[in-house]
Amino acid sequence: MPTKLSQKQIGQRLAELRKIKGFSQEDLAKTLKISRPSLAQIELGNRSVDILEIQKLSQALEFSLDDFMSKDFPSNKQYLEQELSTNEQKPLNENEVRISVPTLQVKKFKNVLLYILERCAGKPNVGETVLYKLLYFVDFNYYELYEEHLTGAQYRKLPFGPVPQKLDTIINQMIEKGQLQKVKSAYHGFPQTRYLPLEKADLTELKASEKEVIDRVIEQMSDWSATAISNYSHKDLPWEVTEEGKDINYELAFYRELPYSVRVYNDEIE
Repeated sequence: MPTKLSQKQIGQRLAELRKIKGFSQEDLAKTLKISRPSLAQIELGNRSVDILEIQKLSQALEFSLDDFMSKDFPSNKQYLEQELSTNEQKPLNENEVRISVPTLQVKKFKNVLLYILERCAGKPNVGETVLYKLLYFVDFNYYELYEEHLTGAQYRKLPFGPVPQKLDTIINQMIEKGQLQKVKSAYHGFPQTRYLPLEKADLTELKASEKEVIDRVIEQMSDWSATAISNYSHKDLPWEVTEEGKDINYELAFYRELPYSVRVYNDEIE
């Protein structure tokens, strides 16, 4: 039975259908002859869809308007299973597959951490708070640019900002192996926990594109105070729209706008 949908519900349904059908945002936007940022705004529920656009979407994503407006669409289990089964049968090119579920690469994470500390440990502002934010922007900026994970760390939204999961375990392992030293100090009258690298990062573990993103983040943010970088991270869309205590979805990086977006999108379709 048709039901009245809010802009947000329409956007959520379109985003789900797009992913089921295997379209990237850029590909679907080109099909519709709208900009990729416009499609992102539709999926976020910040932009309405006119009747011509919804008709084009129904053709591109192969759904009927009656089904789309029904109460149980697209969560209808039979529909989803049918679509997923169909997609599994299609041969996929390597470029069509994007793994959005992160898998932590411990060795790479350790080397990214060591490299950041090599360049930043001498800066008195770089305690745990700043370090966590640098890691977050490294991972999410790289994912937005290249649609693949750098370290594969999962970040959780906590009151003081995004925090990489399993970080304490990794740091304790590195301290035990003599790779890091933990230092308690004070900075501007506040207690601060800092980490000093005791060995160099193995840069052979990092691709040139990965090192470039890390360097960019360090150059932009490593001189910021804990307060400044926390305030900045709290306005980054992936953190902002995630419920407190929940894991932050990497896919949200594609909905960023300036000054957070690091990828150049064409506003006009040629």
